[in-house]
Amino acid sequence: MVKMADRKYNDFRDLEVWQQCRDIRKKIWNLCKKFPGQERFRLSDQMIRAFRSSTACIAEGYGRFHYQENIQFCRQSRGSLYELIDHIDVALGCGYLNNNSAESLIQEVKTAIRILNGYIKFLKKQKEQPTNQPTNQSINHLTI
Repeated sequence: MVKMADRKYNDFRDLEVWQQCRDIRKKIWNLCKKFPGQERFRLSDQMIRAFRSSTACIAEGYGRFHYQENIQFCRQSRGSLYELIDHIDVALGCGYLNNNSAESLIQEVKTAIRILNGYIKFLKKQKEQPTNQPTNQSINHLTI
């Protein structure tokens, strides 16, 4: 039996950065469940939108044919991750989580940003190849 963690999808779900953001998404989701009811359509909603955007933009960019479009969606994902850092800081200020939890989450988000920056750098190098055509089958959805 193949476990979900061992399965290769041959799409954006194989990307380390998407997996890192997915893991953060789960943690933020569980954190938001603990917020007071008055935050349901305030901070919780904003945090949920930011973390969903981070994975969704990676997925959408992956589905684009041209490297530059993929890069642009990855940049949007990076913006959502920075937005999430701000929301975590707000949650800390409101007393919804402690200093250690906030710092741990922020470090995980920063790790995702570093991985995402590496992926963007990779995409830029691929874009600059003489043929300017997708050549890496691990990121090219058209080979599936």
